[in-house]
Parts: sequence; C-alpha cells; structure tokens
Amino acid sequence: MRLATRANGRRDGALIVVSGDGTRYLPTDGTMQSALDQWHRCEQVLRALAVRLDAGQGEPLDPETLLAPLPRAWQWLDGSAFATHGELMQQAFRLPPIETDRPLMYQGMSHRFLSGHADVALPSEADGIDFEGEFAIVTDDVPMGCSADDALGHIHLILLLNDWSLRAIAPIEMKTGFGWVQAKPACSVAPFAVTPDELGDAWRDGRVCLPLSVEVNGTWFGSPLGDAMAYGFHELIAHAARTRDLPAGTIIGSGTVSNANHAEVGSTCLSERRAIEMIEHGSPQTPFLRFGDRVAMHAGDRFGRLDQQVVRG
Repeated sequence: MRLATRANGRRDGALIVVSGDGTRYLPTDGTMQSALDQWHRCEQVLRALAVRLDAGQGEPLDPETLLAPLPRAWQWLDGSAFATHGELMQQAFRLPPIETDRPLMYQGMSHRFLSGHADVALPSEADGIDFEGEFAIVTDDVPMGCSADDALGHIHLILLLNDWSLRAIAPIEMKTGFGWVQAKPACSVAPFAVTPDELGDAWRDGRVCLPLSVEVNGTWFGSPLGDAMAYGFHELIAHAARTRDLPAGTIIGSGTVSNANHAEVGSTCLSERRAIEMIEHGSPQTPFLRFGDRVAMHAGDRFGRLDQQVVRG
C-alpha cells in the first residue's frame, strides 16, 4: 500500500491512498498522524481504498500538491547504520574508531519535513551544503524495552529521505559533546510512504534491499544498496526504546546509505565522496553544493522522486 499527504491549507495536510503507478488517489477523512495513532483500526479502511484503486478508481494525482508524508512528526531519530560510511570518514580525517557495540543515533529536528519538490532554502554556501540519502521507517506506539524481534511488528511505513547537512558547522557542534542543531536543517522526504509488504522481497531482515540512486545537476552520483546496514531498523527501534517508549509517528533513519564497493556504486553524500578523494589523492576534489544546484534521489518508482534545488534562504 502506498500513502501520501496532500496539501489542503492545513499544517498536516490530508492523508490519501495512492495507486500502484502513482497516478491516481482516493481521499481519506484524516491525516497520516491520525492513521498512525489508530493504525490497527485504520489499516483495514486504507487497504479497502487501495483495492478500489487497483480496480481503476480514483482521481488524477498532481505530484506538485503533495507534502512530505509526515509534514511534522513527534520524533526524528537518525542512525548511522552503514559501517563503510563511518570507516571512510574515520580514515580520511584520521579519527579514532568509535568504541561501542551499540548503534549510533541522534535526535534531530522533527517539527518540519520538506516535500520532495520544494526548494531547499539555506543561509550560506560557506556552511558546506551537503545531502545524505537515507531510508527510514515510521512506527506506531512502541513500548519501552521492546525487543528487536517484536520491533518488526511496529514498523508500518517506509520512507526515502534526504537528510540535508551543513558540513562546516558539524565539526564545531560535535566538539561540544552535545547533539547537532545548526548543522542539521529540515530533511526532505519523497512523496510516497509505503507499507513493508509493498516492497515485497526488497524488505528483508528489517532492511530496504534496494539501490538508492542520487543525481547532482543531472549527473549520476551513486546507487549503493540499502541492505548493507550493520543494524536493521528493528534493531534501531530496540536501541531507541531501551529506556523510553516511542510515540506513533516516530521516524527512524538508516543514516547515509554506503557500500564497501563504493568505487563501483558511488555514494549518497558529498562528504563521503570527498573523504574517498582525501584517502586516494590527499585532498578533496568535489565541492559542496552552491545555490542553484539540484539534487535528485529515487529508489526505482517505489517512493516517488526527490528533485530539489538549493536556494538562498
């Protein structure tokens, strides 16, 4: 099942069910958050609408009317579950390895998520504007102490997102020992949120087993696979819920999708590309983004497409 949020003049928009080809929709009476709050009651109604769409019903869908699936969320927790990304950054910047047997995770800004077609307004090119291609999941209510095995049943939606980052600010904030604030503006999210069954065999062991493809100014940048996570999403949920419950509508990200064979499949962020160049050539060759640059991301046709221009804020 494929869901989206259509603009209606309200902050949370209107939940719609979208046809498998992404061209038609049927409306609902609620929002994405209200459906997640009552998922076990709402799912049957939503799936009935999906059956009607499969039968050819529905209204034409204008992609420009779509907001992020969750325009704002109770919680955004971003992991760093791809070991290759961390290893490359440590090698390039001569950083000691992080001595932990736990997943890496921070709590980010959740009060606003950008649509996949909105301009991305940022204050300065000097901040080191970067993108990060990620997969993410959305939960229902998760109890404190939830096990990884049980956590799989709390994953109801899967997303594709761009975690925008300001690389010149990040090291300054990291040195304080506290979390990022200025270095992490609003994320962008592809238009369609899909249920795990929509991915078929591409959803395995709590991982999205699809290539995440990135283009910068129309040129291919990378297509690494999402199944290389050291921790699956169910394990990230269990980590986050160890000492607290998670509200319905919690979004958890995979971190930058990265593969060990990056020479063949490329990368999903500029910082990783620059780190590879530092390792191989002694200095970075690829610049960060400038105003007017355009970044596009997709994972086939499953989530729709992110295609955005960076502009001066």
